[in-house]
Parts: sequence; structure tokens; C-alpha cells
Amino acid sequence: MRDVYHEELNSIGSTLIEMTGLVGTAIGRATTALLEADLQTAESVISADDAVDALQQQLDARALDLLARQQPVAGDLRTIITSLRMSADLERMGDLARHVAKVARLRYPDVAVPPQLRDAIAEMGRIAGELAQKTAEIIDGRDVNAARELQDDDDAMDRLHRELFGSLLDKKAEFSTETAIDVTLIGRYYERFADHAVSVAKRLIFLVTGEPI
Repeated sequence: MRDVYHEELNSIGSTLIEMTGLVGTAIGRATTALLEADLQTAESVISADDAVDALQQQLDARALDLLARQQPVAGDLRTIITSLRMSADLERMGDLARHVAKVARLRYPDVAVPPQLRDAIAEMGRIAGELAQKTAEIIDGRDVNAARELQDDDDAMDRLHRELFGSLLDKKAEFSTETAIDVTLIGRYYERFADHAVSVAKRLIFLVTGEPI
């Protein structure tokens, strides 16, 4: 029975890694859809978010079942509770990728991002993808040091977000109201995606060390 119990605990970790892979792929494809006005890719990102939601629901159901049947304590209890919170962060990351794709769909056949802001958005998409990949590796290896270092990548995203907002406020720029709103939202989606990745990393540190978040 204990072997089955620990297999179920391990399956929760595997599901978290799978969710991280899906949201990483989603943000990369959403960025492509946004910058290339690729309607088909945008639609696929929007549809694929259902898989992330389904995985979260499955993980939560397994976790609650373990809590009810096994009444875990100490490290096992921390693993289950922390995994529930991590899955919520990952589900939100999937939602944010979907939001980016929805902007691409809304403005199709036009490109939502003006040429002068294209590089900034592309870099934000690249950093978001790397954050997701590193988050999966952190969960898989329970790498506390890498989890602590993830904040540096988030700092880069925050810097780009500030620069993007500054570009929108530049009096010399002549962006339409529609473009300004779109880019403001897009920048926020990427910035929040990164914040949730950092939140997952912090929860991993708590899971491994017991240090308060």
C-alpha cells in the first residue's frame, strides 16, 4: 500500500512537469501567432489550454483523495499542499498564454504589435519560454539553487515591461489608442507569466526546505 501511495505522490510531480511543458509551448506559440498574425496558431493555443485545465483538475482530485485516504504528515503533507498551489500558478500561466493568442486572433489579419515594438515583445516571449523550461527542470530535479536564480530572469522581464510601457508613453510615438491598449495588455500578460513562474520556484524551495515563502 505504501508503494502505491508513493507512486501517487510521484505522479503529482510528473503532472506538474507536464503542465509546465504545455504552458511553455503555449507561450512560445502564442508569441509566434502574435508577431506573425498567424490565426491558425492562435486558435490552436486557445484550444490547447483545455488540456492544462484538465491536468490541473486531475492533479487536484488526486491530491485531495490522498489527503482524505492517507492523512499525510510532515514532508508528504507539504508536498501535496504545495503541489496544489503550484498547479494553480501553472494553470494561470496557461491562461496568460491564451490571452496573448486571443489578442492575435482579435487583430487578425493585422499584426497587433507595431514594428518598433516587435523586438521587445519577441524578447519577452523568449524569456517567458525559458522561464517555463527552467521551471520544469527545477520541479523535476528539486533544484533549490536554480529556483533561487530564477528571480534574475524575472528581473529581465520586469525591465522589458517597464521599457515597453515607456515606449508607449513616449510623446514622439504615434500609436493608436487600440494599439496602446493591446500592447499594454500584452506586456502585462508576459510580466504576469514570469511572476507565476517565480511563484512556482518559490513554492519548490518551500517544498524541499520548509523555508517560508
